[in-house]
Amino acid sequence: MKINNIKELSIQINLNGLSFCILNKTQNTIEFLKMIPFEQKQTPDEVLCHLKTELSSNIVFSDDFNAVYVIHQNELSTLVPEELYDASHKADYLKFNSKILRNDFITEDEIPFNKSVNVYVPYVNINNYIFDTFGEFEYKHSSSILIDSILQNVKAEETPIVFININKTTVELLVVENNKIQLFNVFEYHSKEDFLYYILFVFEQLKLDTETTPIELSGNIELEDELYNLLYNYVRYVNFINKKYPFSIADSIDKNNLYQYFLILNSFECE
Repeated sequence: MKINNIKELSIQINLNGLSFCILNKTQNTIEFLKMIPFEQKQTPDEVLCHLKTELSSNIVFSDDFNAVYVIHQNELSTLVPEELYDASHKADYLKFNSKILRNDFITEDEIPFNKSVNVYVPYVNINNYIFDTFGEFEYKHSSSILIDSILQNVKAEETPIVFININKTTVELLVVENNKIQLFNVFEYHSKEDFLYYILFVFEQLKLDTETTPIELSGNIELEDELYNLLYNYVRYVNFINKKYPFSIADSIDKNNLYQYFLILNSFECE
């Protein structure tokens, strides 16, 4: 008798690349994990073309999915304390630190663990296509998943910890102390010097000691690459984030670089 496995699909959308992950809920196993980087930053329409090509050419996406999740990763987001949030002022929250257009669709994620609301601009063309292809689905901003997953799993350390999720042109930086956010921001960088500047600037502003404050890395970075070596020259404790997930990883998937898929792997836990 054939077993009908229950599967969930998660898709991470970025103007610099795409990531895909399939969780087999019946077997509690991640059975597919793939990243597609772009050589240069694309427009949302160009990203949609890449997405259509991948979904139509890979047989794994022809399965029936019990749930579909989309992660929108961009710098068009801002956190607002829950008690100060007013849904009628979404654009006002965003315009102070993001370049938004008059006709941009603005939405929000609630982050109960932090009692905050994440206001952001999703890629509407992607959402429309996903709905036409799979029907109902859920979507969130990448920073909502990052914040939620870290706050739920970090220990109540008195010493601050700096979490950095790296993309090809942006850095999501989160500082946590005693299970509370001290700072969260997204920086856009165009050189390794920009990358280092923003991180050391945060250390300076929060008076963090580069000799004792650890950094936990995830995303688009590898041991001994240019960004890692530069950062390690200035900060003593630089580690790759290591998390135990409530599901197993298929033997066919390389488990040595799971930190690069931190966001998409955590999207199943932040439902």
